[in-house]
Amino acid sequence: MNKMFDLTGKTAVVIGGAGGLGQAIAQGLCQTGAKVMISSRKEESLKKAAAEIKEACGAEVFYAAADAIVESQVENLLAEAVKALGKVDILVNAQGFNKKMDALEFDMSAFSEMLTANVVSVMNTCKVFGKHMASNGYGKIVNLSSVRGKIATKTPGNAGYCTTKGAVDMLTKQLASEFGPFGITVNAIGPNITATPMMVSIFEKRAADAGVDVDTYLKQQGAGIPMRRMATPEDSVGAAVFLCCPASDFVTGNIIYPDGGLTAIG
Repeated sequence: MNKMFDLTGKTAVVIGGAGGLGQAIAQGLCQTGAKVMISSRKEESLKKAAAEIKEACGAEVFYAAADAIVESQVENLLAEAVKALGKVDILVNAQGFNKKMDALEFDMSAFSEMLTANVVSVMNTCKVFGKHMASNGYGKIVNLSSVRGKIATKTPGNAGYCTTKGAVDMLTKQLASEFGPFGITVNAIGPNITATPMMVSIFEKRAADAGVDVDTYLKQQGAGIPMRRMATPEDSVGAAVFLCCPASDFVTGNIIYPDGGLTAIG
């Protein structure tokens, strides 16, 4: 039973691993026994994240800078990963961003930018790393989606984000269908809004605007979901690690929602 949740001997690349949910998942993979490489566009951010992971759990983390929307850079990243790790068993796609604008006023260049960063990059990395995994007859791919791929927001501003995450969900399912015969599972996790370090600073500003302290603001925001609290990065780690472990070898084409029950009532 223990081996079902043991990643000893497995190797992983986490794209978008220099902060937020990507870094938390990378650390979780390390703690489960995997050798991990993190990647993002900025080397300084990667150095900082690698140092933080080592301080937190003692694991040495490899890193390599790459822009996931550029196929040649993803190919170079794979080569770097194979050089450092020997092979790549696991790919986690945690890259992407959100720009909020009312739909009637949406800047279409920003919309296209979001589609490229949030969707095209995922297809790009799955294609490149998928070929490597297919040649090995084994692989685990986990894409970072969102509850917003399934349910819309009541307030305006998320037309771009919801669109891209809905696309990630369907891409995940289609790739699961196509990659399955090669021994590769493809799944996604769909978290609720999460109190990452980057988001906390935003929450602090919103709390100040509302005239309350940040803890009160977070409690207020979490009051509308069954678990009655805001999500933390650690809430997504368990689901992601499960999808990377042998325990999920027959799970593919699924989206798991570590969302405190939001999609159950949304």
